[in-house]
Amino acid sequence: MKTMKKTLTFLGVLVLANSTFAATDLSAQQKFLEARVATHQQEGDHVNHLTAVEESKKFRGVFYGFLPCDNCNGIKATLSLKDNNNYLLVTQPAKESSREFYEKGKYTWDDENKLVLLTPKNSESNTKMYRIKDEGTLIQLNDDGKPFTGEKADSYILRRSDTVQTREVHIH
Repeated sequence: MKTMKKTLTFLGVLVLANSTFAATDLSAQQKFLEARVATHQQEGDHVNHLTAVEESKKFRGVFYGFLPCDNCNGIKATLSLKDNNNYLLVTQPAKESSREFYEKGKYTWDDENKLVLLTPKNSESNTKMYRIKDEGTLIQLNDDGKPFTGEKADSYILRRSDTVQTREVHIH
């Protein structure tokens, strides 16, 4: 009988403790939920924890194009605008057994004039300039900073990889 009384007393303490923990847990959950709602109401659209991003840091990506060429069917071009204003330009003439040419350097962004200027590390290469048509399209400019003219003028375009369906080049 004594053992049964001790067991019942022990079970009673467990039930009482369990309900106390459940009430405490429920209270803690309620306080957490209230704090969470209050935090979201203060932040609104997350303005409090956003930091301004420099415009030039937004304009990055990989751009593809097939540029005109005087002595070949065209030039396959891939321009990668990377972090810290670094770029890599890979070009390959569309002719049999042609190799790829690599150019690395820095790019600058002129938001007012909508221009990207590529300055190669190798001083033997020329500076290249592109007009920003929209966030997915660059138009290569001539050495005077003007658009190319003539029947192939519309061919000096590079498109960002996320705006084109394929980067396969078809030579006609």
